[in-house]
Amino acid sequence: MITLTESAVAKLKEILAAPENQGLRLRVFVTGGGCAGFQYGFALDEQAREDDARIDAGGVEVLVDPASLALLAGSTIDYVASPEGESFVIHNPNAASTCGCGKSFAPAEDGGCAHAGGSCA
Repeated sequence: MITLTESAVAKLKEILAAPENQGLRLRVFVTGGGCAGFQYGFALDEQAREDDARIDAGGVEVLVDPASLALLAGSTIDYVASPEGESFVIHNPNAASTCGCGKSFAPAEDGGCAHAGGSCA
């Protein structure tokens, strides 16, 4: 499954508290493209699809489609503020490599864990 850090949950609650975002949920997805092969995406969505995974993260709902969930299994979503800016960041144990900006990745060839020996414990 996917987990969110306290920082990510706090920022997500802040975003969803805005009047224009009432009733929305965070959708996390993976699409083809980016400099490493796949790229991460975030969107606010009104409705869950029938086959979406629904993740309760500190009282907010996160939606993930089945294909993206397979590539994101075991990932942690964090919210990071630095002098360069603020953003949600995905720490993905299934990524064999990432691009310099961290917004795209190449999965491990076997589709599993990218750590030496295949152990993502």
